Amino acid sequence: MSSVTQLGYIGISVSNIEEWEHFGTEVLGLQSNGVASDGTLTMRMDEYAHRFIVSPTGKDDVEFVGFQVTDQAALKAMAEQLRQAGIEVSDGTPAEAKERKVEGLIKFEDPEGTPTEVYYGPPVSFDNPFNSPRPITGFVTGEQGLGHVVYHVENLDRAVAFYRDVLGMKISDYIRNLVFFHCNPRHHTLALIEGKAPKKLNHFMLQTQNMNDVGSTYDLVLDSERRVTRGLGRHTNDHMTSFYMKTPSGFDVEYGWGARTVDDATWQVVRHEKGSIWGHRPVPQPAAAS
Repeated sequence: MSSVTQLGYIGISVSNIEEWEHFGTEVLGLQSNGVASDGTLTMRMDEYAHRFIVSPTGKDDVEFVGFQVTDQAALKAMAEQLRQAGIEVSDGTPAEAKERKVEGLIKFEDPEGTPTEVYYGPPVSFDNPFNSPRPITGFVTGEQGLGHVVYHVENLDRAVAFYRDVLGMKISDYIRNLVFFHCNPRHHTLALIEGKAPKKLNHFMLQTQNMNDVGSTYDLVLDSERRVTRGLGRHTNDHMTSFYMKTPSGFDVEYGWGARTVDDATWQVVRHEKGSIWGHRPVPQPAAAS
């Protein structure tokens, strides 16, 4: 069975590209590649050409995600798995592959209608290292990929079956109505929350290489007009120390450090009844002026 190996990139549809470029660079610490002639902004967080593809299409939600596989043979096997599962798959055109900066890709929608891509062969630039515009040490990526995404889904059982049995992810654990999946040593690349919500994307997560990067970013957000939605805390399942902040599009970013990893030879699935060992308390917002 072919399996995805990491979350490679996220496409986000936004209302304000300029605000997103400022947020991505000056708050999150990503490196901008600039805005292309079609208005699309791409941003780096490591040696990959891009990890974020931000388009001025106004939805303020996830537009697509890209999962990586090892090579062309794995991509072909994944396309066949999807078709056998009744998923309509289209092969990416040479122009689409060039736009994504990959050797090849396929495109489809997950059972909840989320546009999804699987690709192989991204370019990496070890000769042009990632250079954050902020004084941070950088992000944990490599074989663990970009980080993680959390979706709201209406039919949890159907979505779980798809990501487990078709894309080849493995369940890490459960917290109440959430299911967490891994496809590499990162504790979870994907989590699913059952229930309707205004936006498909609940949040994406970036993991820094140093706790001081989290602390300095926390202070930066508190001292700005940005909104911290949940304060510092440590999660029960991945043991990440993190906080949550609101993006310009209204969904959240989790910014954290210190998550434990999964070893499939010894890992055992469990259920947690709480999301955090401590902290992650909602941060009250100032009352609106009357």
